[in-house]
Amino acid sequence: MNANPPYEELEEQVLALSREAERRRSAENAFHRQKAYLEALHETSLGLIDKLDKEELLETILDRAAALTGTEHGYIYLLEPDTGYMQMQMGMGFFKGQLGRRVARGQGMGGCVWESESPLLVDDYQNWPARIPDKNLDRLRSIVGIPLKSDSEVKGVIGLAHVDEDKRFDSEVVTLLQRFAGLALLAIEKAGLYAEFRRELAERKRTEAVLRESEARYRTLLESSPDPIVVYDINGVATYANPAFEQTFGMSRDELIGGRIDFVPEENWPETREAIEKMLSGQKVTMFETRRLTRDGRVLDVQISSTLYHDADGKPAGNIVILRDISAQKQAERQLQEYRDQLEKLVAERTAELERANRALEQEIEERKQAEVSLQKNQKDLRAQSHHLEEVNTALRVLLNQHEQDQRGMSEMVRRNVEELVRPYLEKIMNTRLDTRQKTLLQILETNLNNIVSPFINRLAAQTGNLTPMEIRVADLIKAGKTNDEISELLLVSKNTVLFHRHNIRTKLNIKNKKINLRAHLLSLEK
Repeated sequence: MNANPPYEELEEQVLALSREAERRRSAENAFHRQKAYLEALHETSLGLIDKLDKEELLETILDRAAALTGTEHGYIYLLEPDTGYMQMQMGMGFFKGQLGRRVARGQGMGGCVWESESPLLVDDYQNWPARIPDKNLDRLRSIVGIPLKSDSEVKGVIGLAHVDEDKRFDSEVVTLLQRFAGLALLAIEKAGLYAEFRRELAERKRTEAVLRESEARYRTLLESSPDPIVVYDINGVATYANPAFEQTFGMSRDELIGGRIDFVPEENWPETREAIEKMLSGQKVTMFETRRLTRDGRVLDVQISSTLYHDADGKPAGNIVILRDISAQKQAERQLQEYRDQLEKLVAERTAELERANRALEQEIEERKQAEVSLQKNQKDLRAQSHHLEEVNTALRVLLNQHEQDQRGMSEMVRRNVEELVRPYLEKIMNTRLDTRQKTLLQILETNLNNIVSPFINRLAAQTGNLTPMEIRVADLIKAGKTNDEISELLLVSKNTVLFHRHNIRTKLNIKNKKINLRAHLLSLEK
């Protein structure tokens, strides 16, 4: 019997040992990989704990997730409350250019993870039916999405991807990312709580600053108010009095604060108690008029406004009283009343005088009515006389028109007689042998005849109304262009006489001492 085992058995034993060694190596590799993952998660959790700024935290989460899975491309979607959308708020690698993208439930990788509330692994995103139809996403290959889930609600999605066809994510990566997502969500919620705490703290600081500012403003207002102001607690003990109160009533704040102020006159207590009860019932006391005492015993007329103030629990804590010294106003009102009484007396006296004047006026009106009747009668007579005068004027206008027509007819007859009975003989005389003087005199005669039958002499007379016959002859010769010497020779007068007549003519024509040519003016009268 051969003690050595056969070759086949040895071969099987070797193979079994090899498989056991391979299994042990795989288990050991898995153990080391799991250990590396756990160490990475531990380091990640420690790194996330210290991140409180939201943007920095999201960037750290995405960097650690990419490092754990061996990729450079990833994104984080976060839910936008009350909008029905998630928005990509952090991206790296391929997704850096996709920041701000919004997806609805069931849309793309982020929307499908949101809808299913569970991890999703896609080996070929380019041909995945539920992909977003955007050509910019065609480069994506293997992609995995992990929900950030808290209290059965998805708050966001972490997505990682490969753009290399040879790289794939496996189930072990999905399990690791699920654990990582839990840590990431805790860090995000912690950052949110911290941000909310900081916001509330900042808001509280702002509120405290506003309260301090408001308190300072109101204290300044109270201190600078010209009206006395006193603050009581609910038991009627004074807790504050402003400077105006000290000045008005002559009492110092040191003796006022911490005690009751005894400055109500005895006779004004009933109305004061009634006002206090009204104020304690929640009603405002406004413009309540009463009286108060000063330290030196003077009684002031005052106007009071009072209102309750409450503590943090809404319970009445005391009241604020504002007083206004209206003593001067009351004194003025009393003087005004006296003046009104006096005025009413004067009005009554004046009314009696007016009644007497009215009676006299009524009598005068009656007399005027009678005078008006008489005047209307006189006006009727005047209208009759006016009508008679109009008829007389009409008759006179008819007579004047007739007279003018007669004058025009007479002028025409004179002109015709001169043309037919005088001018022919003048022409015959002009053709006889005459000396120069005779011809000149004959020309003057002819000119004068022309003037007689022309409107010049009439216009000249109408212009002046009082030219003498000699002045008319001188004016006629001037119009004819004769010089002073020639006029003197023709009229057998001296040159000074001619100058004297020229002066009178300018005076009567209203051109004396004016730069107007006498001959040109006389010629203008013919136009």
